[in-house]
Amino acid sequence: MTRLTRRYKFSASHRLHSAAMSDEENSELYGKCNNPFGHGHNYVLEVTVRGPVNAESGRVVGIGKLDAYVEREVIRHFDHKDMNRDVPDFVDLVPTTENLSVIVEKRLRRDWSSSFGTASLDAVRVQETKRNLFELRDL
Repeated sequence: MTRLTRRYKFSASHRLHSAAMSDEENSELYGKCNNPFGHGHNYVLEVTVRGPVNAESGRVVGIGKLDAYVEREVIRHFDHKDMNRDVPDFVDLVPTTENLSVIVEKRLRRDWSSSFGTASLDAVRVQETKRNLFELRDL
């Protein structure tokens, strides 16, 4: 089996705040990320696909097809959006990057098998900052 990883970028803002906690608890847990006006990141998304190399094409999946799929299922829903206000997935969910990673994986999985056949979604990685990287593997 061969793995292919493609990298994508999008910019989005969020405020980390849980309605289930007091303002003091939110401030203690999320620090400056609890700013009432929010803050933004330039996220890097890595999508790893695993599968056999097609004998005719020499590819695991068509790169253009993968790019279009990720654009349609993920990028257009998050790029230049306020995740707290503009992304329905976060109406009742704190938009931490851990949760963002889970949401991205779910969005990618929706039509994956009908779009990519034998190739599987192997990993999703979301880099929030130079120091924070979140990864879902063995999906």
